[in-house]
Amino acid sequence: MTGTAEPGAATTGAAGPGTSGNVPLLVDAHHHVWDLSVRDQDWITGDALAPIRRNFSLADLAPEARAAGVGATVAVQTVTVLEETPELLALAAESDLVAGVVGWTDLTRPDVADALAALRALPGGQHLVGIRHQVQGEPDPEWLLRPNVRRGLSALAAAGLAYDLVVLPHQLPACAKTAAELPELTFVLDHLGKPPIVRGALEPWASALRALAARPNTVCKLSGMVTEADHATWTVDDLRPYADTVLEAFGPGRLMYGSDWPVSTLAAAYTEVLDAARLLTASLDTAERGEVFGGTARRVYGL
Repeated sequence: MTGTAEPGAATTGAAGPGTSGNVPLLVDAHHHVWDLSVRDQDWITGDALAPIRRNFSLADLAPEARAAGVGATVAVQTVTVLEETPELLALAAESDLVAGVVGWTDLTRPDVADALAALRALPGGQHLVGIRHQVQGEPDPEWLLRPNVRRGLSALAAAGLAYDLVVLPHQLPACAKTAAELPELTFVLDHLGKPPIVRGALEPWASALRALAARPNTVCKLSGMVTEADHATWTVDDLRPYADTVLEAFGPGRLMYGSDWPVSTLAAAYTEVLDAARLLTASLDTAERGEVFGGTARRVYGL
């Protein structure tokens, strides 16, 4: 779908990031950029990921996002190196599209509060809205519950930042425990917690997801589904049980749309991902769709 706004989204009184006059544009709350000449993306390995082992820039994304009516995006970290987040913040500072950055810092360092302050002092530092760590790659399923990690998460809360969770289904119980212990921090679950859509299985993912959603300080991104399905043959009906589960568990006021571009291009074009999300939320009313496609992201990330 092309255009400038999600039909029926709530209006605002003044223009700003993600708005056009009184009509807010769509928010894509999750995408990436990378330049392999700057640093390797060492997670892009094997034949399945070969199509995305190339550079992807904001200049590549912007025309597709604008054509789809996206007026604001959130750029999300991809590697656990200190240099990437300052680069993303600088990109946001120079862009009228990137409204927020979910970056990375080592949560286990004792001076994490100082590290966050240093990031905010950089060019574009005002666009830092959250931090993420590749918990999915941690062998300890309870990594989030470690005392030094909890100390870092508490520092995020004190700084008014959110924490993005990129985890696998077996790590969801630790996410729920952590969210219960840190009610002052907002946790944003990326990609529905990566359910096994390709296998068509709902459990134990669904039960673990509902336990996380029971914590009021949790939010979920409607993102990453097409790449958890069969890349070549997926249909909206394949995704629907998982989308329905998160809609029921979190509600539209705690759900935000994200494209997961360019990883999503392994399975679908940018507009196909957005169209699928619209079909999966077609039963919602106008105000509820406005939350999923912009309102939740603007509120949670302070865009």
